[in-house]
Amino acid sequence: MKQAYNPYLPSWEYVPDAEPHIFGDRVYIYGSHDRFGTPIFCVNDYVCWSAPVCDLADWRYEGIIYKKKQDPGNPLGIRSLYAPDVTQGPDGRFYLYYAFDFLGEIGVAVCDEPAGAYSFYGKVHFPDGHVWGKKSGEPFPFDPGVLTDEDGRVYLYSGFATKVPFPASRWHDLRNDGGVVVELEQDMITIKTGPDLLFPIKGRPGAFEDHAFFEASSIRKVDGKYCFVYSSQHNHELCYAMADSPKGPFTFGGTLIDIGDLFLDGNTDEAHAANYLGNTHGGMCQIGDTWYIFYHRQTNRNSYARQACAEPLKRRPDGGFYQAEMTSCGLNGGPLAGIGRYEARIACNLWSKEGTARYDARDRKRALRTHPYFTQTGKDREDHPDQYIANMQDGAAAGFKYFMTGEADRIDIEVRGDGKGFFEVSDDRKFDHICAKIPVHGSDAPVKYTAVFAAEEGIRPLFFRFSGEGAVDFIAFTLRKES
Repeated sequence: MKQAYNPYLPSWEYVPDAEPHIFGDRVYIYGSHDRFGTPIFCVNDYVCWSAPVCDLADWRYEGIIYKKKQDPGNPLGIRSLYAPDVTQGPDGRFYLYYAFDFLGEIGVAVCDEPAGAYSFYGKVHFPDGHVWGKKSGEPFPFDPGVLTDEDGRVYLYSGFATKVPFPASRWHDLRNDGGVVVELEQDMITIKTGPDLLFPIKGRPGAFEDHAFFEASSIRKVDGKYCFVYSSQHNHELCYAMADSPKGPFTFGGTLIDIGDLFLDGNTDEAHAANYLGNTHGGMCQIGDTWYIFYHRQTNRNSYARQACAEPLKRRPDGGFYQAEMTSCGLNGGPLAGIGRYEARIACNLWSKEGTARYDARDRKRALRTHPYFTQTGKDREDHPDQYIANMQDGAAAGFKYFMTGEADRIDIEVRGDGKGFFEVSDDRKFDHICAKIPVHGSDAPVKYTAVFAAEEGIRPLFFRFSGEGAVDFIAFTLRKES
């Protein structure tokens, strides 16, 4: 079988907010759909990808499953569809729940197959028929996460921490107190009970200290308990909370993943994270004996071209989960081979000489002009492996985790750009041990440079750091053994 990398979908695919679900013998991914090169979220229609549970490197494109124009309130397709979730209802059909832009509505679509063409079903509403989000004072419905329990009861979780950007309209009257739950009737769309506040936002009584709810509700059953996954006040981490009941009370469990590896080893400095920061969203899935956390990373120096990644989770003695680190081999089942060609796009760590930054920060263009970033040539959804790391200036570094090292004794690096200097390759982040030093001379066209490579045998990361003048685009590297 071929190897699995992060991001696990093709280089040209941008599916954030991905919720994984196993139906039959395949794992299906349901997420939003960003369009590369646009300045807003979720411009494209919903698509689905799936893979056999026995081969998480073999992802298959299932096609468009639901179009924006199918929502009756969006005939021109102007509004975007945000983070969805899917569940199989008690009737055996599959129900897709989605946030209808920032309009304060949760739409529902239905299909007889997990990845077929979904049809509009309606909007989540109360027994009197009025749609949730249409009355002043109701909690703002957003980012649905849905669970059909073993007893057939259906629970829908939702919430958003900040006021939506429509101060002159009716939406400013909706509440943003935190994450809520409703129980749905067996028709999968009528609210039976709720909404009930479970996860207060920062500053409210009952909020989780330093990890209060922000958005991205997701719900799973873990060993008979209810595990709620969400994006916290930091906005770049996914946390979890556990309860004995779907309606709580929930106890904070910890961080599952942070896209800058913050909170690992005590580091909380956003300016010196292991990767560039922005929002993230995802869910958990048990595949075989292993639980995985699915999330997304940022690309193109903004928050509007996000890509799906996943990491295995290790269990704590108390039944919870340790925080996972970002890797290049999340679904691979182990380290990557120490021989082969690897695209630079699978780097899990990236920073500049000045450290890192948030892609959603103010004055972003000026603040990020010296920083490296993931990007691509070509337009959205062009099917060729053209993604790379751009703008590696003096001191910029890219990290890849992990490889089974010890066999390769040569390394090739493919770069382009006006940069003149050298790349150092190390198996530690601080570059205390240099495995290779590769001079580069500058070229508008891609050029391959080679050097002797010496890494100790074992499972090790590889870090590449550029030193010199100008900037280079990092395309790929090859680990090989001299014949």
